[in-house]
Amino acid sequence: MSSNQENSIKLLEHGIKPSVQRLAILEYINTHRTHPTVDEIFNNLSEAIPTLSKTTIYNTLSMFADDGLVNVINIDEKNVHYDGYTTPHAHFRCVRCHQIFDLPNPELEPPILDQFEILETHIYYKGICNKCKNNN
Repeated sequence: MSSNQENSIKLLEHGIKPSVQRLAILEYINTHRTHPTVDEIFNNLSEAIPTLSKTTIYNTLSMFADDGLVNVINIDEKNVHYDGYTTPHAHFRCVRCHQIFDLPNPELEPPILDQFEILETHIYYKGICNKCKNNN
């Protein structure tokens, strides 16, 4: 089965009608583990899909996030990033090269809060990656 067929099935399972744009965005997110922004996705897909707009990408990613197909990452104060790897994990952002890395989720005990139901947790670290640290 091709990845396009798999992505079509995945969208249908989430009640989302597959379209050329939605399939391309999902494929991009799932194959580029770089935590892209809307602009990055647009710049990489717009030549192949001339009808694609940033608004379409933003709306599609919002729909995907609502349905649990992508995670929204707000580690960067200037840009929202998206992650197709939805298994719980933490993120590290290098303050020099601005690259975002996946990290294993630390074993943290969530607080016991009788009056709240925790639906999601985000763990972000910021610092200097090994590549930047070694390039001094």
